[in-house]
Amino acid sequence: MELSERKKRILASVVERYIMTGEPVGSKVLCGSLAVSSATVRNEMSELSEYGYLEQPHTSAGRIPSQKGLRYYINNLMTRYELGDADRFSIESRFDNMAGEPEEILTQAARLLSEITGCASAALTPYDAQAVIKRVELIPLSQHTALVVILISTGVVKSKVCRCDCELDISTAELFYNIAAAHFTGHSSYELTTAKIQTLAASLGDQAFVMTPLLDTLAELAREASRCNVITEGQSRLMAYKELEPDVYNIFEYMKHASGLAEILSAGHDELSVTIGRESMHRALENASVISAKYSVGGKRVGSIGVIGPLRMDYARIIPSIAFVGETVGKVLSETID
Repeated sequence: MELSERKKRILASVVERYIMTGEPVGSKVLCGSLAVSSATVRNEMSELSEYGYLEQPHTSAGRIPSQKGLRYYINNLMTRYELGDADRFSIESRFDNMAGEPEEILTQAARLLSEITGCASAALTPYDAQAVIKRVELIPLSQHTALVVILISTGVVKSKVCRCDCELDISTAELFYNIAAAHFTGHSSYELTTAKIQTLAASLGDQAFVMTPLLDTLAELAREASRCNVITEGQSRLMAYKELEPDVYNIFEYMKHASGLAEILSAGHDELSVTIGRESMHRALENASVISAKYSVGGKRVGSIGVIGPLRMDYARIIPSIAFVGETVGKVLSETID
């Protein structure tokens, strides 16, 4: 149903005061700012409760927004805070001169979001079903060991030391690069099955003995680089919210399982999403909210970053921060690939 303008103002006032204090809001508190009588506010709040937008936790207490009321507020009433130049500079400066594996960059981003929001944070490493191997390197370390390095198009870099029984000389390195260029670079990691590696090794004749360990390492790294991992930070911050005390252990346990977090962080097609309480369909989060933003690498959305916190998060201020951190992460990762 469509709410009257007065009901909208009252609902917005209740939500904003509840976010600020965490306490139920009474009608007398709102009278001054709304320029109406306490009785009028009380009647309007009563009707908002009947419609399911407000709840009364105790018979003698004021009202708090329901999850339905929070959703209505976010979708229809909230004025999103705009980040100032100082806020943007502060965020960007945390990523100055940062390069390396996406896990390191995303760990820094998740830690920063937790500090900014006072909530737990999580990030998904880049994932793209169409990702391909962009570059392969072989770095000799000794006569029998070398570091194999792989970069895929999402920006993920993986490396591993490989030991060979045969001596690694220039001709071995040349053969390795020729094979990588012909069968790995530009191909999806999912094409590099065990059967394909075995067939490729068998076709090398006398060179199979020295090349098989390197090819096996390369295939293993390609599979690892294509896997989506979840990074979490700041879970202990949730203990500061008394309304989460009954749920905080379950939230901690939930955040240990990558599949659930990955599902909720990557849900939906919008660049930014807000999931309130029971909307998540996860019991551990029925009294918590999740805000997440997608980030893009090379023009493609490949991951997400977000926070988990109480229902009374300051959505108007937190949403722009998450969106900008996500945008910055995408730029840094794209620059790393270039």
